Amino acid sequence: MKTSAIFIIITSFLLFSCQKKEQVNSTNKPLTEIDKKVDSLLSIMTLQEKIGQMNQYNGFWDVTGPTPTNGDAAKKYEHLKSGWVGSMLNVTGVEEVRKVQKIAVEESRLGIPLIIGFDVIHGYKTTSPIPLAEAASWDMEAIKKSAEVAADEASASGINWTFAPMVDISRDARWGRVMEGAGEDTFLGSKIAYARIKGFQGNDLSKNNTIAACAKHFAGYGFAEAGRDYNTVDVGLSTLRNVIFPPFKASVEADVKTFMNSFNELNGIPATGNKFLQRDILKNEWNFNGFVVSDWGSISEMIVHGYSSNGKEAAQQAVTAGSDMDMESYLYVKNLEQLVKEDKIDESLIDDAARRILKVKFELGLFDDPYRYCDTERESKVVGSSENRKAVLDIAKKSIVLLKNEKQLLPLKKEGLKIALIGPLANDKNSPLGSWRLAADDNSAISVLEGLQKYNSNKINFTKGVELVEGNTAFVFETKINKSNKQGMDKALANAKNADVVVMVLGEYGYQSGEGRSRASLDLPGLQQELLEKVFAVNKNIVLVLMNGRPLTINWADKNIPAILEAWHLGTESGNAIAQVLYGDYNPSGKLPMTFPRNVGQIPVYYNYKNTGRPVIPGENLVFWTHYIDEVNTPLYPFGHGLSYTTFKYENLRLSKSEFGSGQSIDVSFTLTNTGKYEGKEVVQLYIRDLVGSVTRPVRELKNFEMVSLKPGESKTVTFKIDEETIQFYTANNKWEAESGEFKVFVGGSSYTTLESSFSFNK
Repeated sequence: MKTSAIFIIITSFLLFSCQKKEQVNSTNKPLTEIDKKVDSLLSIMTLQEKIGQMNQYNGFWDVTGPTPTNGDAAKKYEHLKSGWVGSMLNVTGVEEVRKVQKIAVEESRLGIPLIIGFDVIHGYKTTSPIPLAEAASWDMEAIKKSAEVAADEASASGINWTFAPMVDISRDARWGRVMEGAGEDTFLGSKIAYARIKGFQGNDLSKNNTIAACAKHFAGYGFAEAGRDYNTVDVGLSTLRNVIFPPFKASVEADVKTFMNSFNELNGIPATGNKFLQRDILKNEWNFNGFVVSDWGSISEMIVHGYSSNGKEAAQQAVTAGSDMDMESYLYVKNLEQLVKEDKIDESLIDDAARRILKVKFELGLFDDPYRYCDTERESKVVGSSENRKAVLDIAKKSIVLLKNEKQLLPLKKEGLKIALIGPLANDKNSPLGSWRLAADDNSAISVLEGLQKYNSNKINFTKGVELVEGNTAFVFETKINKSNKQGMDKALANAKNADVVVMVLGEYGYQSGEGRSRASLDLPGLQQELLEKVFAVNKNIVLVLMNGRPLTINWADKNIPAILEAWHLGTESGNAIAQVLYGDYNPSGKLPMTFPRNVGQIPVYYNYKNTGRPVIPGENLVFWTHYIDEVNTPLYPFGHGLSYTTFKYENLRLSKSEFGSGQSIDVSFTLTNTGKYEGKEVVQLYIRDLVGSVTRPVRELKNFEMVSLKPGESKTVTFKIDEETIQFYTANNKWEAESGEFKVFVGGSSYTTLESSFSFNK
C-alpha cells in the first residue's frame, strides 16, 4: 500500500475521532473542513516532520540523472525521503516535478506532498511585459488576464506557487527592482496587487490552472537608501502606514496565500526577524491566515546584518518573529528541534507555521491528488499556445506610453516611406523578454525589426549603429556595456540620411534592471546617446522607441526628438506590439506609473510629495525655499502622463454638493471630449488634497481612475464618488480614519492636472 493511502486512512480516522471536540480555531471562528484535516494531520506528525514543512530547498540535483549518493545533495535527498522538506523551488517541467513529488509522497512516512515554487514574475514561457510596464496600462482586467496566462502555463509545467506579485512601492528609479513592481503610487499599486493575485489564484485554488500567489517583500524594500539593492531602510510610521503598507493590506483582502519577507532592515531590525511586521501587523492586525516565506537565505543573512550572533539564534529570532518557511538558509531544519528541546521556543510556534503551510497545500488540492499539476498532455497544449500569445500581445500594446508626439509624426504612414531602423535593441530578440523571465527561451521575443517587416508596403533598412553590450546579452551577471566600439556608427548615419523617417530603438538590455541591478546613472547606457545625437544631426524626423526596465533621464531627447514611445520590456510579443502602435493599428493609451526625473540628483522624485514649510511662491521666493540651484523641481514626465494619437478635453467640473458628513458622499462629474481625429482611450484620473491634517498630507493623491473610450467628436460625462473611505488615512491617532476639514479635488489626464474644485467633510 502506498504511503499516501495510509495517510488518507489515518487522517480519516482522526477526523472522525475529533467530531465531538469543540471545532473552533484561535480566533473563535468555526473550523473549516480543511482546518480539521490540518489539525488531524498535525496530531500525528513528529516535531521533525513539522519542522520539515518549514524547510524549502532549491532544486539540488538533476532529477533525470542518477540519485545523489554523497555530499550536500545526498543529505538533502535523505531529508526529502524523510519528510523533512515542505517545499522545493526551481524544479520545473512535469517530468521533473513528478519525480520529486513521488519521493515526498511515496517514500516518506506520511506522504505529505511538496509545494513547488518558482519565480513566475511576468509569465512563464510566454512572457508578458515586465510588471512596471503592465502597470502603465492602468487596465486591471488586462493585468489580471496576464497573471492568469502565467498561472496557466506554470501550473501546466508542474508549478503551484509563484513568488509574485512584488507589491513594494518605490520612488527611486535607481533601484533595479522597480521593473518588478507597480511604481510609485499606493492607490494604483493596491489595485494592481489585487488584480494580479486574483489572476494567479482564480476563484478556486484547487483547480489545476491556478497557483498560489506571494505578496512581497514585507516590508519597505522599495525604500532602500540610495536605491541600492538590499540596503538599509529607515522610514517613519506615517510613510509605512500610508504609503508602504496599503498594497500589502490589499493583498490580504485578495486572499493571497503567502507573503515573503524582505532582505532589508526596517528601523534597525531585519524584516525576516521583525515581529512588528510579521506577527503584530500581518498575522494579528490584518488576520492573515496564509504563511510567510523568507527571501532567499534572508534568515542566515541576519547574522551578516549584525542582528544574530549565529545560525541558531537567527532561526530562533526568525520563527519567533513569524517567518514560517526557510528558503535556502537550512537553519530551521538544523536548529528548531534543539531550540524546542531547550525551551528557547515553544512548540506552538512550530505548530502554527506548519499548520499554515499544510492549509495552503490542502487548498491547492495536493492532498486530493499530489500529481494534479503533472499532466504532460496539458503541458504540451498550454505552454506557448496561440491563445496565450494573443493575450500577452494585448497587454503589451496597452503598456506602451506615448511620451511625446510633435507635429503628429506618429502614427507612421503604412506605405510610401523609407524607414531607417537604427539601434542595438532594434533586432534584439532577448532584451525584450526583460529581467525575471527564468523559464523563457533565450531569443524568443519578436524583435522590432520583425514586427515592422510584417508591414510590407514600406522599405525598412536596418543598421544597428553601435553594440550595446560586449558579449552575450543572455549572460545574467557580468555583461559589460560597450563604451568604445563605434564601428557601425557611420553605416547608421548613411542609412539615416537616405530615410524619410528614422525609428531608433534604444535603452537598457534586458538584464540591466532587476534584482541586484541598481544604477547610479539613468542615462542611455554606452554609446547610445552619442548615436542618437549624430543621427539627429543628419535627419530630424526621429521616432525614439525606448526599451527599458525603469524611468530614464532623457532630457536631450525630450528637447530635440519629435516623437518618443516608452515601450519598456514588453515580453514575447514585443515587436508586434510596438509595430502596431507605430503604424496606428493600436492607439496608445498607457500612462506612466512612475515619475521620470530630469536628473538623477532629483531622486527620490514623486508626484505626491509634501508641501514643506517653504514651498515655491511665485514672485516672492528668491533663495530660501525648497529647490535646487542647478535644476528645476519638476520632473521630466510626471506620474500619470501619457499621450494619445487623438486629443482629449476636460471641462465642466462640478460637485453634487460642497460638503458631506459620515455615511454620505459627493459625486464629482466632468465632461470628457475626444477633440482629435482618432478613436482613443483616456485614463481619466481623480486626485484629492487634504489641506490640513493631524499629520501633514501630500499635495495631491490619486483616489480613483477610469478608462474611457471615445470616438472623434464624442463626449461623455464621467462621474466619481467621494465618500468617507476615500479620504481616510493613518492619522496621529494611530488608526485609519477621515478627519474633518477642507479638501481640493482635481481631475485630468495626469498628476499635473489643473482642473479643480473644493469640498469639505464634517464628521
